[in-house]
Amino acid sequence: CGRATPVPGIDLTALVVASAKEYLASVLRCSTDIFVIESAVRAGSPNLTQVVGSAVAKPRANDTSFGCGFAPPSRLEQVVLRAAATLCSPAFRRQFPAAGDDYKVMGARVDDVIDLTIAIAIVDRWVRDITHYFEIKRDIISALGEGVGSVARIELNALDDPLSISESGVYLTVSGLSAEHGDDGQVGRGNRANGLITPQRTMSLEATAGKNSAAHVGKLYNLLAFDIAAAIVREHPEVRDASVQLLSTIGRWADEPAVVAISLSTEQSVSAELEASARRIALSLLGQLPALTERLVEGSTRVF
Repeated sequence: CGRATPVPGIDLTALVVASAKEYLASVLRCSTDIFVIESAVRAGSPNLTQVVGSAVAKPRANDTSFGCGFAPPSRLEQVVLRAAATLCSPAFRRQFPAAGDDYKVMGARVDDVIDLTIAIAIVDRWVRDITHYFEIKRDIISALGEGVGSVARIELNALDDPLSISESGVYLTVSGLSAEHGDDGQVGRGNRANGLITPQRTMSLEATAGKNSAAHVGKLYNLLAFDIAAAIVREHPEVRDASVQLLSTIGRWADEPAVVAISLSTEQSVSAELEASARRIALSLLGQLPALTERLVEGSTRVF
């Protein structure tokens, strides 16, 4: 669903359905024949189409919105990202063919103790019986512990009933997706552009996926804010934490935000030189928005 500009001679519905099937085939190991795909893509409103479809090469913001980013990731965030990287790695998939393509990692830190609660859909054709299911689950926990490192506890598929004698008490699927259990959504409010949901960090509820790569600031500013924060930390190791917020105004040039707010944490007070450098980095990357758009179009920049 969403908005797109109709082009004479192109069947938009056919294009959308074919693109969705192609994407699903590239990221899932189950057959895409199980999906029924309907296009709800329609033309945008005339006033927004005028903003985005302007003949002027320089894009205007198509929304009044804000994006946020930060750097570097905390110890807890790094552990969660390592767990997610393990779950989707080719080596893990070869070792555990029963592990489905849907997974979720929740990390919690109390003082220095980190616990992970992980859900992963298990594919039924690779499971002999209920005893084998729990054996697979035990082995996955062991493999995750080796890949993640210093974690106090890993709980996998917490809703499983250890006394279950049938598939109804465990997370068993045909497709390896939670969608068949009624857990579905659209672009939604899932992972940020850095692959994390971080409620104790500065964050925007704008989703980065499924939006115009040239003018939708809900997409561009979230990605750009992370880029700015990472560049500041990379250039200035004395910065323990950098947080960036970018605010747009609809119709204004996309590379001229209404507000650029940068918060820096250092051992000492923030010097005038560091403040000036952070401004320079932000302005430089704002000037490179067309390059970011190109990377998005090429698919070389992750958006969730």
